Amino acid sequence: MENYINQLLEEAPYDMAGIAKTPAACHLFNVNDGARKLDEKKAQLFHHMVAKLCIYVVGLGKTFKWLLLSYVLE
Repeated sequence: MENYINQLLEEAPYDMAGIAKTPAACHLFNVNDGARKLDEKKAQLFHHMVAKLCIYVVGLGKTFKWLLLSYVLE
């Protein structure tokens, strides 16, 4: 799994950096109709990376379930 995250970070654009105080802002679901849309290439990259992160998180869930189950059964 570590290689999966490393590959994901290598695919990320160089200008994608920053620190967030919380994982989600208060305005997360507000829509700005006047916002500039991503070009097709960046939009595809964004969706590709989100999909890979979703797959990674699902895999983590399965791993944690097995770890929890093995701990409970001991």
